[in-house]
Amino acid sequence: MTKREEKWALTRETVGDGRLSVVMPLYRLAAETESNLREVANLFERYRVNTELVPVDDGSDDGTDEILSRLVSLNDEYSHVTFRPVICKRNGGKGAALRAGFAASTGRYVMLLDGDLDIHPKQTPYFFESMVKNMADIVVGSKRHKRSVVQYPWHRRLVSAIYFTIVRIFIGLPVTDTQTGMKLFKREALGPALDRMLVKTYAFDLELLSIAYSRGAKIAEAPVRIRFGNKFGALKSSTVRQMSLDSLAVFYRLRILKYYAHVMVPRPLDHDPLVSVVIACPNPSWMLSECLMALSQQTYGNFEVIVLPDEPVSERELAVSGLDLSVIPTGKVRPAEKRNLGIKRSRGEIVAFIDDDAYPDVHWLEYAIKYFSEPDIGAVGGPGVTPPGDGYMAKLGGRVYDNILVSGNYRYRYKAGGVRKDVDDYPSCNLLVRKDLLDKIGGYRTDFWPGEDTLLCKDIADAWKRIVYDPWVVVYHHRRALFGPHLRQLGRYAFHRGYFCRKFPSNSLHLSYFIPSLFVLYCVSWVALFVVPLPDTMPVWLYLAWHTYMAVPMLVYVGLVLVTTISPNLVKWLITAAGVVATHFTYGVQFVRGLVAKKAPCEFIGKDHL
Repeated sequence: MTKREEKWALTRETVGDGRLSVVMPLYRLAAETESNLREVANLFERYRVNTELVPVDDGSDDGTDEILSRLVSLNDEYSHVTFRPVICKRNGGKGAALRAGFAASTGRYVMLLDGDLDIHPKQTPYFFESMVKNMADIVVGSKRHKRSVVQYPWHRRLVSAIYFTIVRIFIGLPVTDTQTGMKLFKREALGPALDRMLVKTYAFDLELLSIAYSRGAKIAEAPVRIRFGNKFGALKSSTVRQMSLDSLAVFYRLRILKYYAHVMVPRPLDHDPLVSVVIACPNPSWMLSECLMALSQQTYGNFEVIVLPDEPVSERELAVSGLDLSVIPTGKVRPAEKRNLGIKRSRGEIVAFIDDDAYPDVHWLEYAIKYFSEPDIGAVGGPGVTPPGDGYMAKLGGRVYDNILVSGNYRYRYKAGGVRKDVDDYPSCNLLVRKDLLDKIGGYRTDFWPGEDTLLCKDIADAWKRIVYDPWVVVYHHRRALFGPHLRQLGRYAFHRGYFCRKFPSNSLHLSYFIPSLFVLYCVSWVALFVVPLPDTMPVWLYLAWHTYMAVPMLVYVGLVLVTTISPNLVKWLITAAGVVATHFTYGVQFVRGLVAKKAPCEFIGKDHL
């Protein structure tokens, strides 16, 4: 027996009667997909290792999904290898792809392998050898291993060395490389780490290993052979920037927040509850069709859809293949009244609310439903991010909402990211609630619009149920364009928030809501500097102090606006900066109006609907 055969024998013996799951994320690799998967399958078949190949198409648009669908027929050709393809209808990043692949896999050992085969799986025995020798839970391929053979451009070596140094100092991982695309896990080490993941893209590997290591997993390394050739040219500045931000976020959550040690991981559900998706809308539109199409692509299958338009619409007109769809005309009433009718007609244990001008990520229901295994959780929400297909001014409206000076601690509502946490208020564009809880509190109040979802969340909290935010529970919410539609919508929100601060303070009386109004008050006093002349007898020191008070905060504010809205595109930069300032003034004025109002209007307003 040759040395190679001995190593493969150790691999086969370690896997035993169990199975090795090879999860391979693929994105726009149609030209290579079939040949690469056949090559991997032939390798493990030759050495008689019980293997399931789990290729994951991460929303490719080049026909990769069709190729994977055909490859299932290859199962009859192999004795030791099976194909279990996973097709994600929308691109969600490497993190989402690997989570989907792991969920579909069944093996005791799980190998993560890049689909382009830059690192060939014939090196698998070295990983199992290291796992057995070091009694490790995880083995990562390392370009810096003394036995590795790597053809690597000098600039990539430099970036890798710098990144390794930063990781070693700040994260403390006992490895020399986190980014190489081949890793071997024992299932019990990988599963709990994936359950706590937040990063979806560049720093996914770093976060995965950091979580596992912090939970006691032992990590070892294995040598790799890599030939990069010309595939890795100059690094994009945007990639380096995002990688740096993601890595800093991992450090912050790991070392400062201690987030990974305390984050709640819900228990597995004992059944798949029926979910009723309720969509209130004025009339059918291209946005509603987009929403229904996205619902038809959900990875969670046990749900019904209830659409509530103003006028009668035939179900055939809205029909989308694979959807259990009901259409209930309501007349021209407000969204709260529509949603209450949807609640009444729903059959599900969970009611999922989404606006007709939004559409869900393919994993929306899958990622949200798991929380309802915990009886103290009454509702779940997630970010409503700006769709990539929005118009130019609408995207700039989304950019204004994303700005930290506008949304502050509430950016998580508009921007994917952040951590899982309990919240006391969440909008109905992305909110799932227990049906029995909705029945208990009487659904939505109908005497306010907008703001009815704030009062629903107040009632949920008053019923001693938690509202959980998860950054993976994503919907894409179309924005109103700058400036008119954006400011009109924002003004209505601000008025009701001001009114609720006085009338229903439990989840509205927060300091952050008052800041725009304080800014407007400052600006009014700033204008007074030029309208009201200062007395000639004012001491020089007081005169200078007054002007300093008036000038310095304004200069700081302008500087912060320009820094937080910066863009290489000057027009985009200036419009966004102007949008931030206009948003502050509009919100500040309307909030005060609501704060002193005797009554909040509750009329139907439809002119800003997209």
